Amino acid sequence: MARCYDAESACVAGGGGISHPLGRVPGTGELVEVAPDVFWSRIPMPGKLDHINVWLFVDEDGVSVVDTGMRTSEAEDAWRSLIRQIQEYGAIQRVFVTHMHPDHVGLAGWLTECHPAQFWMTRQEYMTCRILEAQSHDDRVPDCFTSFHRSAGWPAAAIRSYSRHYGNFGKRVYPLPRAYHRLEHGQNHVIGGHNWRIIVGSGHSPEHACFYCEPLKLLVSGDQVLPRISSNVSVTPMEPLANPMADWLDSLRRLKAEVPNDVLVLPAHQECFVGLHERIDALIAGQERAFALLRQSLREGPRRVVDLFDILFSRPIREDDPLIFSLATGEAQACLNYLWESSELTCSVDSQGVCWYRAD
Repeated sequence: MARCYDAESACVAGGGGISHPLGRVPGTGELVEVAPDVFWSRIPMPGKLDHINVWLFVDEDGVSVVDTGMRTSEAEDAWRSLIRQIQEYGAIQRVFVTHMHPDHVGLAGWLTECHPAQFWMTRQEYMTCRILEAQSHDDRVPDCFTSFHRSAGWPAAAIRSYSRHYGNFGKRVYPLPRAYHRLEHGQNHVIGGHNWRIIVGSGHSPEHACFYCEPLKLLVSGDQVLPRISSNVSVTPMEPLANPMADWLDSLRRLKAEVPNDVLVLPAHQECFVGLHERIDALIAGQERAFALLRQSLREGPRRVVDLFDILFSRPIREDDPLIFSLATGEAQACLNYLWESSELTCSVDSQGVCWYRAD
């Protein structure tokens, strides 16, 4: 299973028999209509992903938006261009966010401050984002976070580098509105004149919202399903014993059961595509192959988290890039926690607090 890392996600090479039916991809700040009153645009972001896809819906009283981009001056400029283009439809009335990662929620506070817009998000995503905002103002890295990284086998230089970048989340996210409207699984919203049902998943983030419109055969998938990469599924220092990989795999299976294969999927990154079920099957199969490789390696001898990078990822993971090193650690730990929950591993802790995992 080939994996590559970018600035925001651990990525599995895609496929699964999907097709890309739309010939045109919008440039930064441009609009492409993908269905009646449903528009696609791209907001620039730093890193290999380069952009996030955002979705704009023309309503009777203005415009609704799904996802916003990261807090950067380039992203704000792109939105100013979009806002000028949609003025004929009215002001932004509602801002929906799929989940709390900075490339999705980063400019939600800015947009709702500039416009009298309602802000919609699931509860766990909103609360988690508020917690991470607050942690960004800590005067030092919590000791338990340092212990988490030490247990994974991080060298001292990587721990020091993490400390210097600890507050970056707050820099990438404009302060959230202090009040919000709650998205919930099964909820229905009329957006762009059509009914959209909220489908909530987990694993990539705590309570990720997708938007499914049966009449238009459209699914706004956020990061839950992407056409050529897979989203990062990480254990974080805030919840070190979590099992997000099980949540993510369960969410993929539920999404396949609830949404038909012939929808046009509107993902957060890369191109729109058809072939949802094939893509989900490919993602699950790819993860199962990763588990098989891990089992084989861990039968050969005990391994630390950082010893698994070569097995899981198709590019070198450099400790001098704190974000990539953190994401790789989180995903490797998520795989180990999944196998641990299945009673497939043993773990011993050495005198330095480093965890060594082995498969029987």
